[in-house]
Amino acid sequence: MEQQRFPGTLDALEPIRKYVEATARSAGLDHKAVYKVCLAVDEIATNIVVHGYEEAGLQGDLKIGASVEDDNLVIQLEDQGKAYDPNLHLIPDAGDLSAPFESRKIGGLGIFLALDGVDDIQYKTTGKANIHRFIIRLPHEREPEE
Repeated sequence: MEQQRFPGTLDALEPIRKYVEATARSAGLDHKAVYKVCLAVDEIATNIVVHGYEEAGLQGDLKIGASVEDDNLVIQLEDQGKAYDPNLHLIPDAGDLSAPFESRKIGGLGIFLALDGVDDIQYKTTGKANIHRFIIRLPHEREPEE
């Protein structure tokens, strides 16, 4: 999987989003699926920058790559910040999501959106790097890549 490297700053989020959008489109995802994948990666990348780097007093890069494995688009996001597994964090329940915005608990909505936007998010840490893998099932009938 060939990767692109970006600085672990908020300024990197826009070029990362453009990379994800172009990758998802070329894999044959429709407009709605592209939007959801972009939102998922953006939410996790934002959490990495804010919580994994800035709040932890660390600096580093974000590496992103993509591949098609079996019938899945796999987008991999790698960082060297504070470990952060989105699958272990509390997400809002149905009652909290339907409550008026001002009465909702703070936190967790971004993770909910990320988990809702893809078929699976796999996380592992190697001690040197944190790796998030976003798995998106591809439609059966895809347009061939040019």
